[in-house]
Amino acid sequence: MGDDPGDLNANALPKSSTGDPQLDAAVLQWLAWDKNGRTRSQVESLLAAGQVEQLRSRLCSRLSFGTAGLRAPMGAGFNRINDLTVIQSTQGLHSYLLRTQPDLASKGVVVGFDNRGQQESACSSRRLAALTAAVLLSRDVPVHLFGAMVPTPFVPYAVKKLAAAAGVMVTASHNPREDNGYKVYWSSGAQICWPHDREILRCVEAQLEPWSAACWDESLAERSPLRTDPLLPITGRYMEEVALLCFHRSLNSRCGLRFVHSSFHGVGHAFVQQAFAAFGFLPPIPVPEQRDPDPDFPTVPCPNPEEGLSVLELPLRLAEREDARVVMATDPDADRLAVAERLADGSWKVFSGNELAALLAWWMFFNWKRAHPDPAGAAALYMLATTVSSKILRTMARAEGFQFEETLPGFKWVGNRIHELSQEGKTVLFAFEESIGGLRPDRGRRRRRRLTSSAPVCRQGSCAEAWSRRRTPYGFHLASTSYVTCTDPRTVRSIFTGLRNFRGPGSYPTVCGGVPIVQVRDVTTGYDSGQPDRRSVLPVTRSSQMITFTLQNGVTATLRASGTEPKIKFYTELCAAPGQSDFRGLEEELQRASAALVDDFLEPERNHLIRRQVQQRTAGGAVCVPACVEMFVGVSQ
Repeated sequence: MGDDPGDLNANALPKSSTGDPQLDAAVLQWLAWDKNGRTRSQVESLLAAGQVEQLRSRLCSRLSFGTAGLRAPMGAGFNRINDLTVIQSTQGLHSYLLRTQPDLASKGVVVGFDNRGQQESACSSRRLAALTAAVLLSRDVPVHLFGAMVPTPFVPYAVKKLAAAAGVMVTASHNPREDNGYKVYWSSGAQICWPHDREILRCVEAQLEPWSAACWDESLAERSPLRTDPLLPITGRYMEEVALLCFHRSLNSRCGLRFVHSSFHGVGHAFVQQAFAAFGFLPPIPVPEQRDPDPDFPTVPCPNPEEGLSVLELPLRLAEREDARVVMATDPDADRLAVAERLADGSWKVFSGNELAALLAWWMFFNWKRAHPDPAGAAALYMLATTVSSKILRTMARAEGFQFEETLPGFKWVGNRIHELSQEGKTVLFAFEESIGGLRPDRGRRRRRRLTSSAPVCRQGSCAEAWSRRRTPYGFHLASTSYVTCTDPRTVRSIFTGLRNFRGPGSYPTVCGGVPIVQVRDVTTGYDSGQPDRRSVLPVTRSSQMITFTLQNGVTATLRASGTEPKIKFYTELCAAPGQSDFRGLEEELQRASAALVDDFLEPERNHLIRRQVQQRTAGGAVCVPACVEMFVGVSQ
């Protein structure tokens, strides 16, 4: 994709008016500052066509940090991802770093990018990363700018290894092709959260106009002596550490297991190949139609492997033709991983993020116990999960003696909590979020996903078969995760406001699907009926919407507005005591609670929400999982 921004002629201001003084001022401001001819022409065209509401939508609000940084459609506008908003964001980041990081001039900032881009806006990830570097270099800040597209985990890894002040990754991860984004990592290697995100935005607002023409110089990094390219050394060190995590290389080399991998038109192909070589496996067979980077993502409606069957059809077909047992798919920036295993009857089983995490957590703890035979040592060991994820780690912690904590949704919260615990001398063995993301944080690696199956499980059969027989001392943990689509933020606010005033001002629902609600936690307002002081233990997040209901039958149900996509997500889980064997009855109970949560609280038809369509696969069997030997893939969330 070409990155030519088009004609950069003089900023001739328009003579026409929208009739709205505030909007006219925003239009003039945009046209005065934007040097990208293509995005300038978008605003000029909308103005000439009298598209007042489109102009107001684009120009009368600004980007803000969500659960995964700044993320929005590409195109002209102060609330879109484009040259100008990336320059503004980087100026704000620089100002805040200058205030908080006294060694900025020696430490520098890491900058990476993926393969996203949009021809009509000329704002590919590569170009936006180059402009990010230009802003920093124009203020004499060293920049470690990757010379080629990389997986998102490489940026925080490089921040730690290079002792940088911060990192920026230009990516929208698994979002639709129209989107791009700007993730910021602190010197700890974790994504920024409060108060850094708030303060950076304040710094952005204080200096909206680009500092100088140098901010627009895409080639500045190529000429500046302050720029280094960390690609080769970081890739080499990363893969060296991957190899150190291999427990059973000889078994891996002998097993003959065949894998299929799809990179979903993203950056993952070469790096997954290297990781498999480090573990002694046969090279995974790439899905040819999806192997090479392509910002249009032509074979997937949405490049998110979490969607399951609707996006895994090509990898599954290839695996069946090649007689491969395991299917893996990474999202475009290789920070999500779906895994599938063919069962003995030829069908497939797709693990959810919660199911994968349960297996991985067990495997991590199993190996830790082998190295630490004294059971008392587990008391200083931690595992973490976000609050919308399964509580399987909490149950494991109670049984095995290690510590468990939960955080708000988003790996920025997980990463920062890992950093805090590490500063206290604690060991965090594993952390995860249900959206097929996990971390193995030890030895400073906070941005790594590890997929394993173990030799002991091999003796029982595949992981999928072991899981299907529920061979666990921890009891059934049945979890369900899905979403409805809502493109109108006002509707989202109305729904959650209605839940906070369900039967009158200040009253939440008291029943869900005929089952009494015994506890309500609302982290948007900081309310928790289960606490003595009625205050939530988790941090208050007024900029997001999330309410959790605990039902009398043990079901936990959460409604949450996504911070990265136009979705309201819902999560339900039923944790049964060990020995409770009526799996089907428990499953039906969970399904009733999930249906009531959506139908009674979200009211999709009344609120014009789009229900998720779940594809049914008829050819080749059911669905997908990981194999029963150890494997590590160097990707993360």
